[in-house]
Order: sequence, then structure tokens, then C-alpha cells
Amino acid sequence: MTARRIGILGGTFDPIHCGHIDAARAAEEALGLTRLFLITSNVPPHRAAPVASSYHRFAMVALVVSNRPTWFASDIELRSAAPSYTSTTLQRFHGEGYAPAELFFLIGADAFAEIETWRDYPQILDLAQFAVVSRPGLPVAELRHRLPSLADRIISIDAPTADVSATDVRQRIAAGESIAGLVPPAVRQHIERHGLYTTMSGRLHGED
Repeated sequence: MTARRIGILGGTFDPIHCGHIDAARAAEEALGLTRLFLITSNVPPHRAAPVASSYHRFAMVALVVSNRPTWFASDIELRSAAPSYTSTTLQRFHGEGYAPAELFFLIGADAFAEIETWRDYPQILDLAQFAVVSRPGLPVAELRHRLPSLADRIISIDAPTADVSATDVRQRIAAGESIAGLVPPAVRQHIERHGLYTTMSGRLHGED
């Protein structure tokens, strides 16, 4: 029986972009993941409220995983009206029979730099294996120097990821600029078809 190695990548995905996908691919290859769940958050506790609706954000993730048989779009956080805390989500996976050693929580080096502000820190590090992926401007090696006490508690994945953020994508759309190459073609088509982010009333800033 093949050992279960479950990747978990969460985010508001407002919208999901090539940086997310590059990180997921790098982790899948480095860790030999058997499944990868992309979890769209509902109410992010550390960030501004999403611009696009949960329906559209989940739909864009579903488009990304549609041709990848081991990738799955999960609405586990959207089904709850409560803030989307990572510790709660990981405990739900435990409740479904997954052991902490089978779970690999994927996170960019920029987001992990704020881990000490997360709910249930430091106990949260025992709920899964944290796999930290380099981001443009913040390689994992530098992060390990910045957080030396956590260096032996993370899995480092040093791989190139697209230099793009969801904020950049939304700003470009609002300005009438092209987002080709920043998001997958199917996501770009969804955004254009539904007129997402074209009028945002100044709500341009959010997550990466």
C-alpha cells in the first residue's frame, strides 16, 4: 500500500496565480505527494476581506485542478462561517483519519516569516509537516537565518516561483492591463468572462 503524503495549500486565491501553482508543483515533486488539496479560505484572519466572492475564488481553483488528477479543490473552509484558521483546518484533517506525519502544509517563505503571529503557535507546528517554499526576494535559506529556532522544524524547498501576487493581478485588471502569464489561461478567461476585479472601489490590497 502506497504511503499517504498529503499536500495542503491554503489561501484566499483572490485570484489563484502562477506563483501559487509554481509552489505547489515544486512541493509535489520535492515531497513525492500522493494528493494535493488547494483550500480556498473563507474569512482570512490575517488579511483584508477578499474582493471576489467565495464562489468565484473556488471556481478558479477548480479550473486549475481540473486537468491534474492528484490535485483537488477543497471547500473545507468555505463550509464554515468562522475565520479560516490553519490549526482548525489541520485538526479537521486529523478527524478524517490523517496523521500529522502524513500532512505537508505548503507555505511560502514570506508567509511563514509571520508564523509566530498565527493562532495556536507554536503547537500548530506539531499538526503537520511544514514545507516552506522560497519566494522571490526571500529564499528559504535566508528565512532559516531569520528564524533559527524553527530551522529544524521545517522542510525547505528552494525552487523558483513566479514573481507575482494577487494584489498585482487585481491592480493590473483595474488599470486595464494584461494579466497574461500571471495566471493560468483558464483563470484569466474566468476573470474576463465575469468581469472580476474591474471595479474594486480602492480595495486593491490583500494577499500574495
